[in-house]
Amino acid sequence: MHDFKLKNNKLFCENVPVEKIAGEVGTPAYVYSERTLLDHFNKLKKAFAKIQPLICYSMKANSNLSICRVLAKAGAGIDIVSGGELYRARKIGVNSKKIVYASVGKTLEEIEAAVRFGILFFNVESIPEMQAINTVARRLKKKQLIAIRINPNVEARTHKYITTAKSENKFGIDIQTAKKMILSYSGEFENIEICAIHVHIGSQIEQVGPFIEALKKSVRLIEELRSKGARITHLNIGGGLGIIYNKERPQTADEYARAVMPLIEKKNLKLILEPGRFIVGNAGILLAKITYIKDTPVKRFIIIDAAMNDLLRPTLYGAYHEIIPVSCAKCEKKKKADVVGPVCESGDFLAKGRSLPLLLKSGDILAIMSAGAYGFSMSSNYNSRRRAAEILVNGDKYRIIRKRESYSDLVKNEMTA
Repeated sequence: MHDFKLKNNKLFCENVPVEKIAGEVGTPAYVYSERTLLDHFNKLKKAFAKIQPLICYSMKANSNLSICRVLAKAGAGIDIVSGGELYRARKIGVNSKKIVYASVGKTLEEIEAAVRFGILFFNVESIPEMQAINTVARRLKKKQLIAIRINPNVEARTHKYITTAKSENKFGIDIQTAKKMILSYSGEFENIEICAIHVHIGSQIEQVGPFIEALKKSVRLIEELRSKGARITHLNIGGGLGIIYNKERPQTADEYARAVMPLIEKKNLKLILEPGRFIVGNAGILLAKITYIKDTPVKRFIIIDAAMNDLLRPTLYGAYHEIIPVSCAKCEKKKKADVVGPVCESGDFLAKGRSLPLLLKSGDILAIMSAGAYGFSMSSNYNSRRRAAEILVNGDKYRIIRKRESYSDLVKNEMTA
């Protein structure tokens, strides 16, 4: 599952004690395991080996250049959602034909940059977007491939903020409109070619049922479109595979592949996957130092130097992250406590009512587990806090892959009156 293990009561990332990293680099700090990243990517690659899909890592989960480069070197493409992510993908030398571009609000500037670079295709979310891509491609004298992202109206059974395939969500196009776009409108746009159907139903989905429901609708649509002359060559089934944060029992890569492949392997379609959390979620932790222990008549507060600006998921989604001391020789006696940060918001917590060792004290280091996805990538400078350092571990060595911000970094783009 991951390469963070307790050895002699000390937490290691691969072969490096994380307490050593905290002592040398400081906290807060994100620590990632390269071996875990590659293991999770290769599990998907192996599970689907029979049909050799294009696996496009979803950069929004964690966009650090070194993380993305490790995966690109292993053969991954990249799923991007902004001009900034396109810039990052180009920075690490990803093959342009391994890049797919999602998001509901691509600007003309972003579209032009992607068309010029020659990405594989855009996942189109509306008729106006299709018109915009055609206009840009015509001006540049290029032909651009696109996929139509459908909204299959499927209940993903996940948190309401990360479900994307219900009819009331902003994502995708209803199936009837998608048919019209492909069969009736596409001839009006000489500089685009609709070659794919894209469907992504949400994130942190534990069961295969919603995926299969959406996939069956997608395949039926493709068969109908082909029967009427449309040339659909690709099916992009997005990402969304869940991971273990606490007591979840998500499907494995093998289980997912066994359910998906029978529906598509004889359909003459190139399959594209867009995993993010599945690859990087359990490959990273957030290290934080205890600043104070505050006991009140009502409860205990463990105040740490990481905060909601470093890891937003608990306050945004009510998300659970396991929290453990990185050195735990005397951890038997426990007491419930809230783990909170220094940000001036009551919503600034990393955990509530968590049973943690009674003998914890100021200066001890805690590891907030399963923080590799949507951790640093959603962090901010709220309260003028510097964003954390990022570290990548490979075997018995580690290297800093993002320096901790300085105070001058906080104001470098600002001007005084």
